[in-house]
Order: sequence, then structure tokens, then C-alpha cells
Amino acid sequence: MPRSGRRLPATRPVALAALPAALLAVICAGPAPGATAPGAGSPAPADVRPLAWAHAPTGAPRAATFDTAPARAALQRLLPRHAGQFTLVPDPAAGADTFTVSGTAGAVTVRGSSGATLLTGVGWYLQHVAGADIGWPGDSIGMLPARLPAVPAPVTRSAQVPHRYALNDTDDGYSGPYRTFEEHQRQIDLLALHGINEVFVQVGAEYPYYRALQRFGYSAEELRQWIPGPGHQSWWLLQNLSGFGGPVTERLMRERAELGGRIAEQLRGLGMTPVLPGYFGTVPAGFAARNAGAATVAQGDWAGFDRPDWLDPASPVFAKLAAAYYAEQRAVFGDSSMYRMSPLHEGGRTGSVDVGAAAGAIQGALHAAHPGALWAVLGWQDDPTAELLAGVDTSKLLILDGLSDRYNRLDRETRWGGVPYAMGTIYNFGGHTTIGANTSVWLERFGPWRAKSNSALAGIAYLPEATGTNPAAFDLFTDLAWDAGPIDQRTWFAGFAARRYGRPDAEAAAAWEELRKGPYSTSSGLWSESQDSLFSARPSLSAVGAAYWSPKSMRYPAGSVRRALDHLLRVDPALRGSSAYRFDLVDTARQALANHSRVLLPKIRAAYEAKDLARFRTLTAEWHDGMRLLDQVTGSDPNLLLGTWLSRARSHGADRAEQDRYEYDARSLLSVWGRRSTSEGGFLHDYANREWSGLISELYARRWAAYFATLDEALAGGVAPRAIDWHAFEEEWAGRTTRHPDRPSGDPYRLATAVAAALPPAAATG
Repeated sequence: MPRSGRRLPATRPVALAALPAALLAVICAGPAPGATAPGAGSPAPADVRPLAWAHAPTGAPRAATFDTAPARAALQRLLPRHAGQFTLVPDPAAGADTFTVSGTAGAVTVRGSSGATLLTGVGWYLQHVAGADIGWPGDSIGMLPARLPAVPAPVTRSAQVPHRYALNDTDDGYSGPYRTFEEHQRQIDLLALHGINEVFVQVGAEYPYYRALQRFGYSAEELRQWIPGPGHQSWWLLQNLSGFGGPVTERLMRERAELGGRIAEQLRGLGMTPVLPGYFGTVPAGFAARNAGAATVAQGDWAGFDRPDWLDPASPVFAKLAAAYYAEQRAVFGDSSMYRMSPLHEGGRTGSVDVGAAAGAIQGALHAAHPGALWAVLGWQDDPTAELLAGVDTSKLLILDGLSDRYNRLDRETRWGGVPYAMGTIYNFGGHTTIGANTSVWLERFGPWRAKSNSALAGIAYLPEATGTNPAAFDLFTDLAWDAGPIDQRTWFAGFAARRYGRPDAEAAAAWEELRKGPYSTSSGLWSESQDSLFSARPSLSAVGAAYWSPKSMRYPAGSVRRALDHLLRVDPALRGSSAYRFDLVDTARQALANHSRVLLPKIRAAYEAKDLARFRTLTAEWHDGMRLLDQVTGSDPNLLLGTWLSRARSHGADRAEQDRYEYDARSLLSVWGRRSTSEGGFLHDYANREWSGLISELYARRWAAYFATLDEALAGGVAPRAIDWHAFEEEWAGRTTRHPDRPSGDPYRLATAVAAALPPAAATG
């Protein structure tokens, strides 16, 4: 739980079906807490009923110990063959965020201050004693011996910072808005294993809005039109857009709310903090006309979308709406001690609103509902401003710094006046599949920033826009919070290579040394992620990147990845069976091909400008062959399939029309992103580009084929090339309902070998 502010008694929502019969007998069926909160004077419609959750009594004294059953269940999921060799011992007296690992062969004991900390101790044991990795994605647990090794001597570790926060506001959109509970549960298990204790819970966040706003003059139908499809809800919660990808059904909202409640309860069961969205004033159009005394500020444009209005938090109606919102949220998600809000995100307009007074009112409404709760705000662009910070109790504020590793000459204490902050990283934007992160910057900054005499550094914030890529980066960044001494980057990567595939291997070590020196040693100054692929770019002979907002050139020597691929192909055959090896091999082959696109396209351009049709055809044929191979190699790994993304979306629709609507929501996010004004004027087309099998063949390869055909015609006929309306092309793709495999096919090793054979040797790539 957060160390700032007092710990609130947990109010834990539990699905009624999971409750004992004796308890069910005493639960009253009544309105959700706060259902009669004053609004515009009209009660919630009778057909909109609160979800069925029962709550533990509030105000109960904190137990002297805790139930290890949730941690035991997670351990069984993570290590099904070895879970029985661990004894988990609750030890709240050990001190906050502390574990001790000890034991003999086949009998390992982990003592910890919470369920999550017990799992962190297990993770430490796997990393430092057993030499195995459970990554995100991929693991080497199949290489563990039947009898786990002994711990040479008892080891105690404590977290170096109280806040270990995870998940960007965009993660639910870019990582998978249609995931199942089991997929979210796996994510929680991994976060606990790696020492995270605060997790943003976004799924179902629309439901409190839907419920509360019906008491402030809006019909259920109006709100279903206003709320976007799940794929785009992240940006609605950030007050950037509304409506796109919808309308949503009440059934879907109720299912998502129940899912979010289960996620929050799963976190609480492990002693982790579910970080819930707070209310800071987002309202639909026309709110002031429907609610006397309300004052709203039009928020203008965000990337081609009209933003929702902002209700002045200092107006009296705000407190009533916030109270109704928090009551509805509590009914489904229970209470928390940490809430996530970023008013005026990315260019919001203040109008005549006093920002300091507004911030104070936002915090006041939060504390009226959840006394002492911590407000987590994103450090991004110019936010949070000095005006906002001046209006709040900053001891109850935590800034999640999204720029810690991106720019130079940062002084967070001076910038934010000593407000507590967490050092963050956003090494992935939009779900890009590119390898790399500024890991050397993390290691150079975290220790010295924390050791400063006036340091306000109070945590880490794991903030990639999409999770599930770059397992090495996930492992290393979360290690920062638990390692007392400086981490040597070279030593760390050597250890990672050994445990990643289950035991030391010279070729694996050489591969990861190349990756360390290349994509994992990029510098700060302008970027925090590596370049994306030109194969996924909108076609142009002068293309320098796929996403408008991504790096325009290579951020490391391409030869490092090419050499890493060669080394991985020579790893001991006995180590090639793990999911970790297979993913890393496919991902490295994919990256080597992607990097080659930046070599090949300038050659195609030179041939076109020289009017050399024969060479142009030879080179474009090589380009098409590369894309076919790219689609095949990514199709051999379960983490790189378009079909999985689409089938998840369709599974949430009750009928064909709803299934098609949610598939469009999911497809559009990967391509046009939004409407034409967003795609073109807001430069968001291909923002979420990724090299996935199916996406490559059905969109990217077709797009390049159409483009090269126009250039071929132009060279052959001596005319100007035909213009192509790329937005219309991409919109047609987004509207498709073609099916794609959701299971991998092909041999990853054979396909990666084919990639290596198709590319120039490492010596030629620099």
C-alpha cells in the first residue's frame, strides 16, 4: 500500500457467486452506496441497477497477519511443477516491503510482509539462485531441475522506494482492451513477481460515469453514444475524445465493470494497491444547460477530436457529481488509497478557471470520498504545472514522471518544488514491437537521484504505453527498486542471458552482449524508445519512420542486432525449447529484418530516381520477399498475431453487428486510429504500428505493393505516379472482418534461420 497518507480499510468487492451461502443470506439487495446522492434531482433509472457486489465492513482493524492463499494460488499458476517446494510465511513485522529467502534443496522458505512481497521473494530466488526467468513474455521454467536448489545462506531484501507503480494510462488500449480475467491475472502475477505494489486499474472505468451522469440530466442512450469503444477509452479517461468506436452496450459496460472489480480484488488479495481513476471534471456536451450553477470550459481539439468539456471543479455541482461518481465506483471496485488523475492533459484549456483552486477542489472531492487518499498525476510535457501544485496538499500527491530517461539536465526537485515523484520510463509507444530502451540512463540516474540530499524520489513508475514487449527492459527496470547497490549494466545482462534460457551459454551471452551494446544502450536527449520499422510505414520513398512521433533514424548500430541473431541461432540445442528462447529468437529476427528496411528503401529510391526499371523491380521484389518472411516469422510466436487481437474483440459482441463494431474499434487503433481528421491532421495513423503476422500481410504488404505498382507504372510509361488516398485504403482495412490465425504456425528456428540467410552478413550492417 502507499506509504503517503494513511492506509484506508479495504472495501473489497466480491462476486456474489463466490460468497458462502451463510453470508449471502445476510446481504441485502439495495441501491449502490450513494445511489441517492443529490444531482440534478432525478434518481437513477430503475433499469440501471448496481452490479452485484458484497463488501467487507469498513473500519475493521488491520490484521496482525495476512492470508497467503492468494500468493499461493499465484505461485501455483507461475510454477505449477515446483510450487509445492516453497513455504510462504506471512511476516508483517519484518518491515514494509521486505522478504527473506532461505532453505534447503527442494524446501525453500520465503517470508514476506505481504502476499506480493512473498512473490517478489520467489522472483528473487528464481533470478539469483535457481537461474530461471519468468519474463513478459517468455520463460525458462521448463529448464528447472525437479528438485529446486538450496539457498546458500538466508537473504533479506527490502524495497529501496515505497512506490513501485505500473501501467500507463494507455496500456489498456494498446496492450489489449478486450483481454480476459485470466490474462489480467497473469499480468498481476508477473508484476508481483517483479516487485510492483501499485497497479492502475482502468477496465470498467466507464461504468461509474454511466451510472452517475444519469442523475445529472443525461439518458442512458446519450451516454452509451458518448462513451467510446474499449479500444479508445484510455483517451476518453484522459479527456482527449469521446464516442469513437462505440456505441457501447450496457451489457458490455457491466461485464467490463465486473472484470475491473475482480482485477482490483485480485490486487488487494496480494496486498497490492489498485490505483483507480479519480474524477476531475470530464462531462458530456451540454452539461451546464442541464445543471443549474454548473460552469464548463470547452477543451478544444485533441489530434482531430473534439475533447469532452471540463466542469469547473470550483463550481458547486462538481462536488455533487464527484460524490456520485465515487459512490458508484465504490459499489463496483471498492475503496483504494490511490487514485489516478491528470487534468488538462496534452493541451487542455483552463478558460477563466483558477487552476490552483480547481486542483484543490479535485483533491477535496477525492478526500471527501476517500480521506487521505494519494493522488497520482502523470509528469508529462508541462504537467503538473506550478499552478496545480500550489493548490493541493502535495504530501498526498505522487508525480509519475514519464520523462525521467528521455531528456537531459533534469532536476525534478527544482521543477516540482520537492513534491514526491517516481522515476518513470516510457520505452514503448503505441505497442511498437521494436527492441530497445535507455537502460544505461536508468542505471546512471536512479541511484544518484535517490541519494541527493534533497531527493524527492519516492518510487519507480513502469509506464510503457503497451506492456508485453522487451522482457529484458521490464526485468531490469523493476530490479532498480530492490537492488541496494549500483547495478552494473554489463554484469546484469550477462546474468539475464544465463537465466533467460535456463543455464549459462556462451552464444546466448554473446547475443545479449550485442543487444546490450546496441538497442539497450541508447542515450537520452530526445527519445526514450528505439526507431520503428519502415515496413510498417505509410509508403513513401522518403519514409523515415512509421509513426509520426517516433525516431526518424536508427538509434544504434544495426549490426548489433544482426550479430545477436547469429549468436542466438548457435545457442545449445538443449536450450532452444523454452518459450523465452523462441520469443527472443523470433523477436531478434524480426528486428533484424525491420532494420534492413532502412537499408533497402534508400536503394529503391535511388533506382527509381535513376529511372532504372530493372533494378527497381529487383529491389522491390526483395522488399516484398522480406515482408513475406517477416509475416511468416512473426506468425510462429503466439505474442505476435493479429488474429488474437481481433478474436478477443469479437468475443465481446452479443451479435454480428456488435462484434463487427468492436473489431473496427480494435483494427482502427492499429491503423487509422480515429477519423480522417485524427489520422491525417492529428498525424496518428500508424501510431500503434507493430509487426504482427496478419497485420503485415493484410495491411502493410498490400499498402507497399499498391505503392510500388504505381511507381512501376510511372517508370514504364514515363508518367507521374498515380496518387493514392491512403486514409481511404487504411479505413477500408479497418472496416474488414477477415479472420486470421490466433495460434502460431511454423518452426521459429527454421524461419529465423531463413531470415539470417536473407540478410547481409553482420559485417556488412555496421
